[in-house]
Amino acid sequence: MRGRKIGLITNQTGVTNDLQLLSRVLAKRTELKLVALFGPEHGHAGSAPDATPIDSARDKISGLPIYSLYGKTQKPTSEMLEGIDALVFDIQDLGVRFYTYAQTMSLSMEAASEKGLLFVVLDRPNPLSGTIVQGNVLHESFSSFLGKHPIALRHGMTMGELANLFNQLFRMRADLRVVTMKGWRREMWYDQTGMVWVPSSPGMPSLTTATAYPGMCLLEGTNVSEGRGTTLPFEVAGAPWIEGTELADRLMEMKIEGCLVRSTEFIPTSSKHLGQKCNGIQVHVTDRIRFKPVEFGLTLIKMTKELYPDQFEWTVDGESNRFHFDLLMGTDRVRKDLESGVLLNRIFEGWSEEIRKFNETRRDFLLYE
Repeated sequence: MRGRKIGLITNQTGVTNDLQLLSRVLAKRTELKLVALFGPEHGHAGSAPDATPIDSARDKISGLPIYSLYGKTQKPTSEMLEGIDALVFDIQDLGVRFYTYAQTMSLSMEAASEKGLLFVVLDRPNPLSGTIVQGNVLHESFSSFLGKHPIALRHGMTMGELANLFNQLFRMRADLRVVTMKGWRREMWYDQTGMVWVPSSPGMPSLTTATAYPGMCLLEGTNVSEGRGTTLPFEVAGAPWIEGTELADRLMEMKIEGCLVRSTEFIPTSSKHLGQKCNGIQVHVTDRIRFKPVEFGLTLIKMTKELYPDQFEWTVDGESNRFHFDLLMGTDRVRKDLESGVLLNRIFEGWSEEIRKFNETRRDFLLYE
């Protein structure tokens, strides 16, 4: 990096071990020159709500431009990259395909490749460990900013590993360098690293939230609240028309591994059902290794749809005019199976072969034991 002019793609998670922002650290270095900042969804400071377009701005302390990659464009433009020699990516991901930071990285790699710039990924842990792969693999016809490439929903990879996979399999031809971690092992969850948890978005206050997220976020594609606007996002779910005790009892009867479910009430202060009392459930993960969040989320949706067929709805994405649930899943097959009453076990078994193939593919790109 010595002598280069740097563009830094980062947010509030781009910190040193003593929680100094990397943007502040690099701005003080003399052997390189930080010339621009880039922010993903939720913004450079990580304070904007989900799905909220963000304008470019200027950093109040350094005076550097902060180019938004979640507004008028999701890919760095040629104008944004003017005078930059290298792009550095430092964002804590969640290990889930539809968490949009991987798409920001992929599009930024494309832009760097087109301009002939060095692209550096400062790798960080997968908070949910690097050993568990779950859910289906995205079908390319459902590529969107919620999932650009055919990878598993819970992919068990780090951003550095994904960058290598994207670059090679999808022929980006980026001049890519991954700065690997020291001391991280694949079986480690984030709370085993000794690192401080910095919320990676407004709705991700803790590792407990992140553990349930791969499945509970699927409720985004329905008119059931996924708990946004509460103190327990992605841990509670409900709607004004749900009877929480009835739903909780049905879920507990299924004896789902690794969790307990109880009925609860909440009033969202933002997002769906704003200001309305919602009845529903809270999921308590008791064994995060045995718990399968994607399967739990789909089970919850199926139960809710069966109990409240006149109230339950799939929501439509305003831009693409496609079902939002399909974009999250990366296929319409799961929604259609749920509509036609296909047994859950058959749905889960339906993606076993594509997960096996993905595991074989990703093996070549794993950087850690």
